[in-house]
Amino acid sequence: MTATVARTAPSRPTVAPRRRRIGRSTERWLLFAAALVLTLIVLLPVIVIVLTAFKPASEINAYPPTLLPGTWTLDNFAKIFSDLPFGRLFVNSLVFAGGVTVFALVFDSLAAYALARIDFRGNRVILIVIVASLMIPFQATLIPVYQLVAQLGWVNTFAGLIIPRAADAFGIFFLRQFFIALPRDLDNAARIDGAGEFRIFRSIVLPNAVPALLTLAIFTFVNNWNDLLWPLVFTTSPEMGTITSGLTLLTGPSGIIPYGTMMAGSLIAVLPLAVMFLIMQRRFIESVATTGLK
Repeated sequence: MTATVARTAPSRPTVAPRRRRIGRSTERWLLFAAALVLTLIVLLPVIVIVLTAFKPASEINAYPPTLLPGTWTLDNFAKIFSDLPFGRLFVNSLVFAGGVTVFALVFDSLAAYALARIDFRGNRVILIVIVASLMIPFQATLIPVYQLVAQLGWVNTFAGLIIPRAADAFGIFFLRQFFIALPRDLDNAARIDGAGEFRIFRSIVLPNAVPALLTLAIFTFVNNWNDLLWPLVFTTSPEMGTITSGLTLLTGPSGIIPYGTMMAGSLIAVLPLAVMFLIMQRRFIESVATTGLK
């Protein structure tokens, strides 16, 4: 019986896989460092606002300026409430931004449903007009809108702040594009069962459009909360202003702007948006990703 000896092939060097692993690890660290630097650049204004809000006036006006406070103080936060009706301004901002968001979701979704799911004469023309209105600068329509609001007696009222913004061309176009992507078989099945258009809109289309509605709600609320020009034009008394317009009224002796007080007010104004995003961040990211699907 002849015994056969198995020959084993010589092991190959593992230098190439190790180099690939080292290269991938280095690439990850470079990407992490780049992301960290970009994050710091984006957050730098917020960091300056936070640190300046806790500085005394002597350090804010000192030269050369310093980033970190030498003495931490809460005087700026106390001063913002003594110099301005800040609680009222906060409530006004909440009512203004929240009211516009609610009305915009209702009217934009109704108009978008009609343009996306109902075939009627002039559908295309209306859509073209809505898209074309996005090209008109906001400042070009400000004076005619103000004249109309003044004739209605709505200056210095919540109606004058909210109703002219109750519908938005971008919101209509945005929701229409999402509604088009929904399968029409759902509508046809509901119509066979005897459901009307409003029942289809309320029970079928809206539940499937929650991601798009949430995305539009967040953008609408943030844009109106941070808006400065609109409240300045349509309100004349400090009691009807918003946080952004109220901060422009801060002036110190000889017209010197109290930057510490202004930064404290800006920080308080940012906190509701930051809290809202932290609570809804997972849902918000999911909504943005889902909205892009076809």
